Amino acid sequence: MAKFSPLHDRILVKRVEEASTTRGGIIIPDSAKDKPQEGIVVSTGKGRTNDEGKTFPLAVHEDDRILFGKYSGTEIKIDGEDFIIMKEDEVLGVLTGAATPSKKELAGSKR
Repeated sequence: MAKFSPLHDRILVKRVEEASTTRGGIIIPDSAKDKPQEGIVVSTGKGRTNDEGKTFPLAVHEDDRILFGKYSGTEIKIDGEDFIIMKEDEVLGVLTGAATPSKKELAGSKR
């Protein structure tokens, strides 16, 4: 995989795919699903820099599970995989205690 390093206060996010069936066993077709608003931070920039040149580190870190807005960020492809690059300001919050998918599961979740 190519190495990608976001600049400044931007982060690279891999979407976490939602289950394709409901608790009752009903299968949801891809056309009826909304894009997930949850993801794993893959890589982060160095932080925000003020007018005086001082850099402030980001509040999110690699491997954090985050929630973001429906239309946040810009979708990009790196080595055939879909990612989102967004500013830290677009992150709504960090999920703690949620089951985090393994890197193998993330790699296999291509659309």
